[in-house]
Amino acid sequence: MLTCGYARVSTVEQVAGLEAQERDLRATGCTKLFTEMASSVAKRDQLAAAISYLREGDTLCVTKLDRLCRSVADLVTITETLRAKGVALRIISINLDTATPTGKLMLNLLGSIAEFERELMLERQREGIAKAKVGGKYLGRVPTARRVSPDVLRLRSAGVKPSAIATQLKISRSSVYRILADVAA
Repeated sequence: MLTCGYARVSTVEQVAGLEAQERDLRATGCTKLFTEMASSVAKRDQLAAAISYLREGDTLCVTKLDRLCRSVADLVTITETLRAKGVALRIISINLDTATPTGKLMLNLLGSIAEFERELMLERQREGIAKAKVGGKYLGRVPTARRVSPDVLRLRSAGVKPSAIATQLKISRSSVYRILADVAA
């Protein structure tokens, strides 16, 4: 019987959080770790690899529920996949183990609550952005490539190829083509 750990953070800035998850997973006896930097709504290759790696009687261990999934639907999909393989799920932070009937019940309740909290947070965020827009304080992200449009045009008129322009100005090649297309239009 193997205890396999899965750790995830959403951004590169959260490396310390990933290291803490790895430490906690090892401390609980995880002999194999799968880690990744990916949003919970993005494709999570390492989660898929962990689930594929596990066999009947094994346990998938995560530090917190939100490291595994973002919605109840996602939670249900993952837990059904694990259940079909005969794999238990353990969540360290709340000492929950789906190998027990109580653990299964608590997992579904907590997943519902977590999704509810996330929806409330997103609603508050949308309201805050709308209020800031009305007050003229929220203008959105400034397009970074557009700021170097004069440089793109100058380099192109000097005969520099789009790939070289992109490399020199540290923007994508598609941004170079977009700027050039805007001028041609």
